[in-house]
Amino acid sequence: MTSSLRLVASTVALLSSLALPPSAEAQSADAALIAKARGIHERVITLDTHVDIDPRNFAVGPRNYGQRLDTQVNLPKMQEGGLDAAFFIVYVGQGPLTPEGYDKAYAQAVAKFDAIHRLTEQIAPTKIGLALTAADVRAIAASGRKVALIGVENAYPIGTDLSRIKEFHDRGGRYLSLAHNGHSQFADSNTGERDGKWMHGGLSELGKRAIAEMNRVGFMIDLSHPSKQSNLQAIALSKAPVIASHSSARAVANHSRNLDDEELLAIKKNGGVVQTVAFDGYVKIKPADSPARAAAVAEVRKAMPAGGPGEMTDEARVQFRARMAEVNRKFPPAPRATVADFVNHVDYLVKTIGIDHVGISSDFDGGGGVDGWSGADETFNVTLELVRRGYTEEQIGKLWSGNLLRVMDEVQRVAASLQAKSE
Repeated sequence: MTSSLRLVASTVALLSSLALPPSAEAQSADAALIAKARGIHERVITLDTHVDIDPRNFAVGPRNYGQRLDTQVNLPKMQEGGLDAAFFIVYVGQGPLTPEGYDKAYAQAVAKFDAIHRLTEQIAPTKIGLALTAADVRAIAASGRKVALIGVENAYPIGTDLSRIKEFHDRGGRYLSLAHNGHSQFADSNTGERDGKWMHGGLSELGKRAIAEMNRVGFMIDLSHPSKQSNLQAIALSKAPVIASHSSARAVANHSRNLDDEELLAIKKNGGVVQTVAFDGYVKIKPADSPARAAAVAEVRKAMPAGGPGEMTDEARVQFRARMAEVNRKFPPAPRATVADFVNHVDYLVKTIGIDHVGISSDFDGGGGVDGWSGADETFNVTLELVRRGYTEEQIGKLWSGNLLRVMDEVQRVAASLQAKSE
């Protein structure tokens, strides 16, 4: 065979080998990796710190959260994906800073507290239990039941009556953010950066007193929606570790809902934890929409309630999705972020502030989700990606729940100490 013919033959052989399916060795290695991840996923407590709810799905009747509803999270999907625990959210959107506004928001907050209690006390008490402490989380998970916790997103419903902080804690709330999208009576919001308008220059005087009261009663202070100045001031004032219940790294995706390195390092020094969020738009910054797509999306969003997706009726949600699907067909969006993109944030946070200060959250049913983790039923994919990156079982246990539970324990220890001193 001539040298030229040998070259052709070797090239054909190379191309043929590239077209072949993965070798038996590669398939075996992948199967072993999946099996390893499955074992870890079953042994650690997987805890998602931010899941929004619609109280209408928490009724005692033929349709409720105990069924596989058209929501990103419900008990069957938690079971399918191996999601052990979730903070269900008492969320009220920001409204007018008036007595009437506060009263309306308070009623909405109480309805969501009541909904979560109905789930654990009437709808499915044999399948899910309400945890008030880190020890409760571990005990309920060990019993084979799912775990519900309660987070309060936006302190707006508290009004100006700080005694409601203790009331919300007594109702089961275990973390509280002082603002959401829009400035509250307590703190500036991250949205001030977008709008170029600020109200307090960080925390208001009422907000500073609220920090002290949260420390006293045992509420974890949540930094995910307030402004950077609000967050830095809250960290400086807090006598206990803080959390960011659903935020990612600004150095990886430059969005005001993410935390920059100064905030991250302050949280590390404080002993707190950042719960990386799998929210497509915060995980990966996309190119700007074309004017035609932006106009079409804006038109569809006009029908969305002020409170966002979590406030939609089932019928409205179906119609919204159908209209968005039509928009996407006419004007294809940029590709969604993936589980790998999400874990890139985890990697950055671990590198920047250490494995002991990083956790995981989804913001499901409030706009969250990435390709590969778009519902509780896909939770295993996060653990699988962490195993692919080389994280150990101990590290994965910390990321999924260990770090958050450590902070929860410490916040309650500080509260007990403060209460003892005041007696």
